[in-house]
Amino acid sequence: MFKYYKGSLLFTALCMALAAWLGWDITGTLGGTLGILWIVAVLGVLEVSLSFDNAVVNATVLRDMDAVWRRRFLTWGILIAVFGMRIVFPLAIVAIAAKMGPIDAVVLAATNPVRYEHIITAAHVGISGFGGAFLAMVGLSFFLDEEKDLHWIGLIERPFSELSRISGLAIGLVLLALYGISRLIDPAEAMTFITSGIFGLVTYIAVQSVGALLEQEEHVSHSGQDAAVAVAKSGLAGFLYLEVLDASFSFDGVIGAFALSNNLFIIALGLGIGAMFVRSMTVMLVDKGTLAEYRYLEHGAFYAIVALAAIMLLSVRFEIPETITGLIGAALIGLAFYDSLRSNRKDAKLV
Repeated sequence: MFKYYKGSLLFTALCMALAAWLGWDITGTLGGTLGILWIVAVLGVLEVSLSFDNAVVNATVLRDMDAVWRRRFLTWGILIAVFGMRIVFPLAIVAIAAKMGPIDAVVLAATNPVRYEHIITAAHVGISGFGGAFLAMVGLSFFLDEEKDLHWIGLIERPFSELSRISGLAIGLVLLALYGISRLIDPAEAMTFITSGIFGLVTYIAVQSVGALLEQEEHVSHSGQDAAVAVAKSGLAGFLYLEVLDASFSFDGVIGAFALSNNLFIIALGLGIGAMFVRSMTVMLVDKGTLAEYRYLEHGAFYAIVALAAIMLLSVRFEIPETITGLIGAALIGLAFYDSLRSNRKDAKLV
């Protein structure tokens, strides 16, 4: 198992060394440096706890992905996840919100972290609407599937599976949720919330549509060359889906990280460590066939996604600690793992 986490441990050591240098440069004291090292470590653990369900869903998609695109996601994808979503994305939000250039946004983050935090926190409504709507579609689409024949909590999942015959039900449920929550917040913010939520829906539909079109093209391809091109395109659709999914998961972590620090570089180091461990977990789950061995693990991850989507949407009105979010996800996946073990033992006795 160590081989899967060797790269993550080396990356962690590098990030902690950078954090120590940064801590000494900022505070000039041993106590201050140790304090920053502690914040980076806590952010890494928080990111892992919030994103374990992300690793399970990533593994679900990757197990059916072409080997070339799987490797590309695990290399390029992690670069986008660590540097794109944890550094570039917050800077882009500040640059757009404050109507400044990217260089000015970097200077602001380095010289005036309090204002930087204020700007990015003010964008919370839009971020929650987009990420919550996208994740809600991901979670609901798993349960609203008429071909789904394995159920963990049958009392909930069987009716949802039967309701899948109603076209556009998931979209309708998400739109109702967006409208209902928008009525609880200030009218000036409500329009931003609904608009960003609609963009989250459109993004999900667009990614799914691209995947469906490319999959159809793959089926109609006859020559070896055409088939190879179609598989590559299909892999591209999966790659895009996973990147948007990772972005939606990371929104919550990036915003929540400001509860511990308003320094962009400290946040990036901590969340980067967590992102690398999520990648290692994803690789391990795929290589070891863990999802096939523990039958309900996937279900637990999608329940956690629905819970995270609900928390993101409700967070525009209610303050929900990151700890609660992480504990809910961990509890759901833990219960799914336990029930999988119990079912496996039951099957072993019947043989």
